Amino acid sequence: MAVDAAHPRVPPLAGICSLDEAQRTGLSVDDCVARLKRAHYAFRRLHGIFNARITAEPLYELKSAFSYHAYLCAEHVSALRTRVGEMREPPLGLEEVPDPALEQFFDEVFAAPTTAALVEAVYGRAVPALADALRRHVQHTNLLADAPSARLCRFALLELDDMTRFGRDARAALVSNDDLAIHAEWLGALDATLAAAEGLDGTAPSTAETPARMASATPYVYDKVPRRDRRFPDPFNMSVNAEAFIWDPAYPPEPKLVMLFYKRLREIDVPEMMASIIAETPGKPWGYYHDMSRQLWDEARHALMGEVGFAAIGLDWPSLVRINFTWSRGLNTQLTAIERHAVLYFIEQGLMPKTGKRYEWEIAGQTGLPLAQTFQDYDWADEVLHARIGRQWYVTAMPTHVEALRYGDQCWSKVLSDWEAWRRDGLTEHTNWWPGAYRAFCASRGEVPDPAVEAFAVSYKDSRADLKTVAE
Repeated sequence: MAVDAAHPRVPPLAGICSLDEAQRTGLSVDDCVARLKRAHYAFRRLHGIFNARITAEPLYELKSAFSYHAYLCAEHVSALRTRVGEMREPPLGLEEVPDPALEQFFDEVFAAPTTAALVEAVYGRAVPALADALRRHVQHTNLLADAPSARLCRFALLELDDMTRFGRDARAALVSNDDLAIHAEWLGALDATLAAAEGLDGTAPSTAETPARMASATPYVYDKVPRRDRRFPDPFNMSVNAEAFIWDPAYPPEPKLVMLFYKRLREIDVPEMMASIIAETPGKPWGYYHDMSRQLWDEARHALMGEVGFAAIGLDWPSLVRINFTWSRGLNTQLTAIERHAVLYFIEQGLMPKTGKRYEWEIAGQTGLPLAQTFQDYDWADEVLHARIGRQWYVTAMPTHVEALRYGDQCWSKVLSDWEAWRRDGLTEHTNWWPGAYRAFCASRGEVPDPAVEAFAVSYKDSRADLKTVAE
């Protein structure tokens, strides 16, 4: 075969598109950039909405999903910023609002008056509208000339479709016909506002006027007080010091599975706290929000590992353990955003020594459950990344690394936990849940409880110094 002869079975144009598709005129650079900027704005607003709703959302599944979806949005914001910067656009103008009606649309979603309204607005309106906009971009652009943008759109669509599927199921579970009726006027105004913006990508001709603001007439105020659903019936309970049990070599490794998975599930309070840092720290470079959102999602993912761990050992965690929120609540209500970040970094550094993540990985390997070591392996890797994120975005703002650690220790010492007041006010009895959880663990394995292990009863109140590890 001659070297210059086309082979009829090898796709042309690197497989990007057909010759016919490549001859379509498609979008100009200016039109392409205009659409990408609106998509960037939408992802950035969705990131802010998901992040801001994590802390006060009681439902564990939504708290976890919002953590994940905020991170996904942050990833696509970063990708779109890079792409726009490649297209003759300095200054980029990415901080500008592309359309007042589009701004109002996201303001209204942000201020959704109930969880049901928020779920319906985000997953039934905003996310599908963004997905439709990106599909139109792929359909309308020249797939060869604008191959980098089309690629970004296709990647984003994979995850937007995942979010839409999650949202469809969440809407079916959480949004009733009564909810739709109650919020019908507001949802209609949302649709009208998006129409007035000429659609999310600005390509839908419209003469509609922007309706008056409704929920966003009073701007949304971030709620920093953590809330939990009924699977967390005693969130002030600080009766069991998991670290003291895990660190003590006198106890066998097998029952430490319960404490390891408890510690992982307890990490749901880290995204509750980190969301407050992100929400209350304006004006940073986008890389700050991207990296902090990655860490926030990692911490939520660690909590999900704990949930899976309990399932793997056959324990019903809501009936056996008491996952508290005293750490996130204390930091969110008593410290400023930079003070919270200082505490977070200080704690992260405490996870690196021999009693930290490596030790937990080693203990997990001794328990006889390979899944536990897998989870601890990735948890350890994540925490090394988080320490780097802390060095990049917190330590660099301090005079020295030593000063950064000292400040974190000082801020952590400012957080007050009034144990007796919680008991006196009826918020908790600090009931020791360990014996019951341990007995259930032994029963699931057909074993007889060891009285010495069952008798473990060290609380955080009895071991105040160990509180500095409570976040992990």
